[in-house]
Amino acid sequence: MQLLKKIKNSYKLRRKLMAYLFILPSLTIFILFILYPIVYSFIMSFYDWNILSTEASYIGLDNYNNMLNDSRFWNALKNTFYFSFGFVPIGIIISLILALFVNRKIKGKNIFRTIYFLPVIAPMSIIAIIWTFLLNPDIGMISYYFSLIGLENTAWLRDPDLAMPAVIMVSIWKEMGFNMVVFLAGLQSIDESYYEAARIDGATKLEQFFYVTLPLLKSTTAFVVIMTVIKSLQVFDQVYVMTGGGPLFSTETLVQYIYKLGFVNFNMGYGSTVAYALFILLLFVTIIQLRYFKGEE
Repeated sequence: MQLLKKIKNSYKLRRKLMAYLFILPSLTIFILFILYPIVYSFIMSFYDWNILSTEASYIGLDNYNNMLNDSRFWNALKNTFYFSFGFVPIGIIISLILALFVNRKIKGKNIFRTIYFLPVIAPMSIIAIIWTFLLNPDIGMISYYFSLIGLENTAWLRDPDLAMPAVIMVSIWKEMGFNMVVFLAGLQSIDESYYEAARIDGATKLEQFFYVTLPLLKSTTAFVVIMTVIKSLQVFDQVYVMTGGGPLFSTETLVQYIYKLGFVNFNMGYGSTVAYALFILLLFVTIIQLRYFKGEE
């Protein structure tokens, strides 16, 4: 009996070791490239450290105090929320409309699905460069066609009032295909019997959408909203390429500001402080969303 127990224990131990060996590569990458930078940047937020200097001096909470009194930080935070409030609701609504359209039994729907999803495949930096040329008031195609129909030639990316809406528009165009595919998967998982029952009860198409489709898409919508909000608060590529944070800091977001602090001004200590402010913001917003959608179930 003891021999059998030893064999069983040995077999269980080998299985556990094998499981740990399988997750070891992913765990190593997580520790080296995610956990360690998070912990180290938190430590560095208490130091005054220039990346060009070999010494870092401990200053306690001075970086956090400076951040609270930094008008540029608050401007970047405002611009980040501005982008989020434009990008998230409009992008999700358009994605849902497109998903409803390509989910219908129409000819060529696979072609439409491919066309709508194509921008997702391209890197954001390339998309941003293309749209920068398109929106250029001197050589851009959009300005040219506007002039043909008698509309005013607008310098979208040079106007502080229009630069952020232009960035939001490009971001929605780039990302709507991904959310469309997620919504499409959710729509195709809804059993047709629900719609048949609604039609028997005399429900119109609009009533079927609000009382059948939307409630059954709740988990899909929760995923899309959470991922889109996180993505919007981390916006960087399109801002960096299209406007560089200008004009007059009207499009400078938190990630853009963190980049400038760390890799332009080489102020890693203060940059880490602002990065942690963004981390806390993301954590707070995500927890609120998870609790909201959990309470709705």
